[in-house]
Amino acid sequence: MTADAGQRLSQTLSKERLRLWLKLLKASGMIEEEVRRRLRRDFDWTLPRFDVMSALHRHPDGLKMSEISRLLRVSNGNITGIVDKLTDEGLALRVSVAGDRRANLIRLTPKGRALFADHAAVHEGWIDELLGSVDADGIANMTAWLDELTTHHEEDH
Repeated sequence: MTADAGQRLSQTLSKERLRLWLKLLKASGMIEEEVRRRLRRDFDWTLPRFDVMSALHRHPDGLKMSEISRLLRVSNGNITGIVDKLTDEGLALRVSVAGDRRANLIRLTPKGRALFADHAAVHEGWIDELLGSVDADGIANMTAWLDELTTHHEEDH
């Protein structure tokens, strides 16, 4: 392959990667928009509320506010309002951390765990429906590719 041909191939791949990124953004945005719409319609919930409850559900011993923020990649301020509402509704509680008067662990209450489990099952059905055209091989291939992409990016940073 000549240097010019190699450069053209590289430029073509660069443009194709750009198109791929735009398609990924579009697909992700469409799915997220539909999930947000259904959460509002069916549960009067927001996606951030669902995400906070999901994080807490995965960590039954509780999480500090900073840990929730780090997991969800959002600011503490965004989490505070959601946690305040969850505690007001009896779905979460703040538990003092021994040895640190300023820190609290946030945990779902039994009521919060049960409600989230119900909503998460419905959410899973939505995702299954929205991605229903992807077969097992497609899932395996895309998952492997995304894992590789993520690992490559994390190694660079």
